[in-house]
Amino acid sequence: MSREFRGHRNCVLTLAYSAPWDLPSTPCVEEAAAGGLLVTGSTDGTAKVWQVASGCCHQTLRGHTGAVLCLVLDTPGHTAFTGSTDATIRAWDILSGEQLRVFREHQGSVICLELVNRLVYSGSADRTVKCWLADTGECVRTFTAHRRNVSALKYHAGTLFTGSGDACARAFDVQSGELRRVFRGHTFIINCIQVHGQVLYTASHDGALRLWDVRGLRGAPRPPPPTRSLSRLFSNKVPGEKLQVTVSAVESSSSRCREKHLLQEQPLQVEQPFQVEQHALHSLNAEDTSSERAGAARAHLLGDGRVRPRARMNR
Repeated sequence: MSREFRGHRNCVLTLAYSAPWDLPSTPCVEEAAAGGLLVTGSTDGTAKVWQVASGCCHQTLRGHTGAVLCLVLDTPGHTAFTGSTDATIRAWDILSGEQLRVFREHQGSVICLELVNRLVYSGSADRTVKCWLADTGECVRTFTAHRRNVSALKYHAGTLFTGSGDACARAFDVQSGELRRVFRGHTFIINCIQVHGQVLYTASHDGALRLWDVRGLRGAPRPPPPTRSLSRLFSNKVPGEKLQVTVSAVESSSSRCREKHLLQEQPLQVEQPFQVEQHALHSLNAEDTSSERAGAARAHLLGDGRVRPRARMNR
């Protein structure tokens, strides 16, 4: 271990890094941020700014009255946006430690944040995503349709992808706010999402990683489904770990229900929306007790009773 940063009084849940070349080139800043600045958020209700080169705490950002669950950095503007269980988002100058503004419209914990083109998107335990002007704190749009808390966000090419505690991912048009597509297949809360090219990746507390075809979301016609249903199971033995990879094409609504559930409880029941349902291109399942513990801790922090820790599986 080369360096340890100590100062928080409780769990550190989120962090972001600002490189030195993204910071103002003034003598006092250059000296303090020679190795860049690291911003961390904690359940002690604070965010801290650290000098990476020295390991010293540069600023402590105080103002939240609950745990800091998420943060994003606007590096050119040396501004941090933090989301908390106190249902607010706060903007901070990471150099001076000054609180710049407070975003107040959510009715539940702010769980995830995304910053794109001077717009801040926030996912909350109140089952909504809100879009804010980063420079003023004005809320300009609210995205609804989630049946439980919004746990993950990702912007890509004019589309906002969300993951939720209702085990579904969704795609919204950011200009109109219209819900374009719903992705079903997981059986528990979606913890994180990523988009690369025409593929959406979703990882869930059910132990599965799923890949989805997202072509056609910007109004172009969707590709036709394959003429035959294909489903193959590949078993790959990895030392010290059990791993199964399922590769499947789009299947009929009757055949997709044959998936073996990993949880003791039944999967969440979600009403059928008007959107055409999407099916995973690939699914990866793995036993991982460490992720089980981490997910349980995260669910406990939300404190709204909507997300339960994953049931322990019988060995």
